[in-house]
Amino acid sequence: MILVLIVKVYINRKPVTGPWGGGNKTVVALSAKLQEGGHEVVYQLCENIDIIFCFDPRPNDIGEWYQHFWDYKQAFGCKIIQRVGDLGTHGKPELTNLIKQTIEVSDLLIFPSLWAKEYINFRKENFEIIENGPSEDFYKNRNDDMRPSEKIRVVTHHWSTNSKKGFKYYEQFDKFLKETDRFEFLYIGRKPENLEFRSAVFLEATGDNQFLSEQISNSHIYLTASEEEAGANHVLEALACGIPVVYHNNGGSIVDYCKGYGIGYNSFGSLIESLNKMSENYEHFKKNALQFNKTIDDSIKKYIKVIENV
Repeated sequence: MILVLIVKVYINRKPVTGPWGGGNKTVVALSAKLQEGGHEVVYQLCENIDIIFCFDPRPNDIGEWYQHFWDYKQAFGCKIIQRVGDLGTHGKPELTNLIKQTIEVSDLLIFPSLWAKEYINFRKENFEIIENGPSEDFYKNRNDDMRPSEKIRVVTHHWSTNSKKGFKYYEQFDKFLKETDRFEFLYIGRKPENLEFRSAVFLEATGDNQFLSEQISNSHIYLTASEEEAGANHVLEALACGIPVVYHNNGGSIVDYCKGYGIGYNSFGSLIESLNKMSENYEHFKKNALQFNKTIDDSIKKYIKVIENV
C-alpha cells in the first residue's frame, strides 16, 4: 500500500469566481483537488506550513510576497515551489526581473511551457514542465462538423486588454470584413476602450464556461493574435471545443500548445493567407483539432504529484 503524506500547503493567490485568466482557473482547481486529497490549504502565512506554492512572487491582496516566503523558509525550513506563469512579457519588466531573482532560491520551478523555460533562460535541473489544460466544460459542446458553411465563422476571446493580446490585428481584421463576405468575426471578453468594432460582433466577458464553450463551438476557426504567452489558456479552450487555431508565430506557448492543431502567421497578410488555407483544407485541420484531449485535471494531477513528492 502506498502512503501519501498529508501536507499543509500555502497558496499565495485565493480562488476567484468570474471571467479571470488561466492562472486563477488553475488556483481554483488545484485548491479543490488538494483538499479532496486530504491536504490542508491556506491562503495566509501561518504556523506549520510544509509547502509554499507561489503562483506569483508579487504581493497578493494582503501584501504577502516572495520576501515573506523566503523569510518563512529560513525560519521554519519549509519548501518553496514556484509556478512560473506570467513572465512579465506583456509590459511588466519589473515582474520579469523579480522572477529571475526568485527562481534562484526556489526549491522547485514549474513552467507551463518549454518556451517559458527558455525565455527566462533557466538552466538548472530543479524544474518540471506542466502544460496548462482546459476545463472539461469546454468539451461538452464540442463541434464535430467537418464541413463549414459558406461563411466561415471566426472567434477569439481575451480577458486582458494588454496590447500584446494583438488588438491591432483584430482591428485590421474587422476592417477587412468590409471587403469580403467570406468571414464573420466574434470577439468575446474585454477590449480596449478605444477599439470599436464595425463589422465584428462583440460580447462582454463572462465567467460562464457553458456560455463561452457554446459560442466557441459554434464557430469554425479560432484566431489568436496574442504574442509571448507563457501559458495560454484561451487556445486550449478553443481546442477543447474542437476548433482549429490560426495563431501568431511569436505566440510563445501558443506555438507549443497548437503544434499539429492549427497554422501560424507572421503578419496581417499572412494571417489572411492562413485563414484561407485553413478554410480550403478545413476537414484536415478540423480532424486534427478533434484529436485534442487534454484537460485541466491532467495538469492538476501533475501539480499534486510534484507537491507530494517535494
